[in-house]
Amino acid sequence: MTAERPDQEPDYRFTLANERTFLAWIRTALGLLAAGVAVRQFVPPFTVAGATTLLALACIVLAAVVAATSFPRWRRAQQAMRSGAALPPSPMVAVLATGVLLLALLAALLVIVG
Repeated sequence: MTAERPDQEPDYRFTLANERTFLAWIRTALGLLAAGVAVRQFVPPFTVAGATTLLALACIVLAAVVAATSFPRWRRAQQAMRSGAALPPSPMVAVLATGVLLLALLAALLVIVG
């Protein structure tokens, strides 16, 4: 029978790097939220009915997803560092990249259509 490895305090530099990463995810969510509000308030209506609201809501939903997953991601990384395990993969990098790409394509389509 093997003894479990007790939790240990990771090097503070790794803890601070993990915290900076968490804060970067939060800044990204705030930026997306601000973009959604700005689109809704300041972008003139497109010829497609409800398009401005759709674009704004897409930004806000992506912001909510990023914000909701940032803390659990931070916690999993912190727990992995404390136990000496490999850092867990995060699908959020692909989700965010795909979400921003889709927002850009939607915005471009709306600009082209009018």
